[in-house]
Amino acid sequence: MKILSSLLFWVCTCSLVLAQNNPNIVVAKQGDGIFSLLRKQGLDPVKHYEEFLLLNEGKIKNGSFLQVGVEYQIPEATDSFKKTGVHILAQNGIEEPIFDKELGSMSLKSEKLKDAVYYLVVDSEIQQDNDFLPEITQNLAAELMVHGAKVYILDNKNPEFSTANDDSVLTQTKKMGNYVEAINKRYIQNSGKYQRVLVIRANELTGKGNMNVAVYHYNKSEEGQRLAANIQNVFKKNSVSNHSYQDINMIFEDKASLYLARNVLPAISLLTMENASPKSVGDKIAVRPDKKLLANMLTNGIMNDFADLEIEE
Repeated sequence: MKILSSLLFWVCTCSLVLAQNNPNIVVAKQGDGIFSLLRKQGLDPVKHYEEFLLLNEGKIKNGSFLQVGVEYQIPEATDSFKKTGVHILAQNGIEEPIFDKELGSMSLKSEKLKDAVYYLVVDSEIQQDNDFLPEITQNLAAELMVHGAKVYILDNKNPEFSTANDDSVLTQTKKMGNYVEAINKRYIQNSGKYQRVLVIRANELTGKGNMNVAVYHYNKSEEGQRLAANIQNVFKKNSVSNHSYQDINMIFEDKASLYLARNVLPAISLLTMENASPKSVGDKIAVRPDKKLLANMLTNGIMNDFADLEIEE
C-alpha cells in the first residue's frame, strides 16, 4: 500500500511539474470556463474556442464545462498576447511576456495595427523612485497590442552608468549597444513588416504637477520625422498651456540618441518627459501627468502615423 501511495504521489508531482514547465498546459481552477481560461492565456476565446475543444476532447463535461484540477492544453497561437507583447532585458536578451495577470481583461479591439511592430525603449537618465515611466510604457504597449500590433519593451533594469564622470559615455554607449543588438535581431525576424522604435526618456520625473514633453527625430530619417510629427500633433492638441506651438522640428543631438539612430535598422523617434518648469519651456509641450491619458495620446499619434503610411501606399 505504501509503495502504491508513493507511486501515486510521484505521478501527481511529475504531472504538476510538467504542467508548470509546459506553457501550453494549464490546470483549471474554480470558476474557470473555456472563455476565461483562454483569455487568461492571452488568446481570443472566439477565435480559438473550437481548437481548444479538439485539443481537450474527453476532458470537457457536457460540451462546455471544465473540471477543476484537470490539465488542459492551450492552442499554440502566434496572436496570443503573451507573444505579441514581449519584455526584453537588453543586458542579456532574456524575453518574457509583458503582461500576466492583466491578460484576463485584455481583448482585441481591432486589427488596425496588424503587421506593425514597435520597440519601446525605456531609458531613464537616472534610476526613478517611482513607476510612472514604466506604467506609461505598459499602458501604451497594451493599447497598441489590442489593436493588433506586436510590441517589445526594452530596458536595462540596473543601468551601470552615471552622467557624473568621464566614463559615462563609454558605459552608456555599451548600454545603447545592447538595445541595438536586441532591436536589430528582431527587426530581421520581423522582416517585411512596418517597424518603428520609440525611445521614452525621463529625467527625475515625479508624476506630480504638469510636465513638459518633447519629441525628437533623426535628421536623416523621413519615417522617424513623420512619426515624431504625428505624436507632436496629438500632444499639441492636448496641451494645458496657452503657448502657441508652431511647427516643431527637434533633431537628435545627444550622443546616446545619435548612436541609436545611426545603428538601429528601424526608424526611430525619441520622447522626453520632465517636470514642468519656466526654464524648460522652449518648444516643449505642457501636458497633464495622467498616465492613461499620456498612453492614449501616444497611441493616437502612433496610429495616425501608421494610417498615413497606408494612405500613401
